[in-house]
Order: sequence, then C-alpha cells, then structure tokens
Amino acid sequence: MNVIGEAIGEICKLVLPISEEFYLGDAESSVAVCTLSSMNLLRDFADSKVLGRIAVAGRLLSENRGIDSIIRYVNKNPQIDTIVLCGLDARGHRPGHSLLALHRNGTDHNNRIVGSTSPDPYLTVSDTEIRHFQNIVLDDMINETEFELILKKCRV
Repeated sequence: MNVIGEAIGEICKLVLPISEEFYLGDAESSVAVCTLSSMNLLRDFADSKVLGRIAVAGRLLSENRGIDSIIRYVNKNPQIDTIVLCGLDARGHRPGHSLLALHRNGTDHNNRIVGSTSPDPYLTVSDTEIRHFQNIVLDDMINETEFELILKKCRV
C-alpha cells in the first residue's frame, strides 16, 4: 500500500468506521458467500435458514485488506471449495473485480493483483495462500442481488 492510501484508510476508519460483517454457518459446509457491498443481501443470508447450510456469508468492501481476509479464511478452512461472489461491487474500489483478477492472474513481484483496475490492489498474503485460493471455484454472480437466484448457486 502506498503512504497516502494508508493515511486515507486510517482517516476513513475514524470518520466512517465499518465493522467487519460476516455470519458463520455450518463449519462442515464447502460453500461460502460473499455479498460484496450489498448489506441487505448479507442480512438476507444471516436471517435465513440457508445460513445453516453454508460455511459463512460475508461482505467485501476493499481490494486489499478485505481480500487478504478472504484468502486467510479460505486457507484456514480447507473444506471450502466454492465462493459465490454476488451483490453489487463497491464503486471506486471494485473489490469483486479484484478478487476475480486475483483468482485468474495472481499477484506480481510487488504483491499487486495482476489485471486489477482498483486503486490499491496490494496484498499481504503469501503466494502459497493465493495458490490455495486459486484452486477453489469462484462463482461470478457480481451484480446479482436476487436472493433466490443466488441460493441456486449455493447448492443448498
């Protein structure tokens, strides 16, 4: 991350604090759901019986720390073999686009996501963690907010 980006990120944390939001479901499930910036969609998962049949439902708002968190979670939970990526991508940061680019292309020698158009797509996770992530299925449903359609992709 660049110095200016770090400073802006710290200011944003103070002015506009955003808590990490995710909901745990069945620890044995192989499916995770990422609703990107669609918080209402995330609440739909949290409030439904389907949460008991998926591993986790969470959101993604940043192209760096947020993606680092997803990569670490997937590596710590090897039963997850599919992430359903749905909801609206956050304007400006486009973390969904960056997650897809990471899955396809990995990172360069500076840990920048290859092919990302996000403003600050630099990761701190290891190459080994990224390779593990690249072996799971990333089901691209970006911009889909219809709960019932997304459920069909969740295999539940």
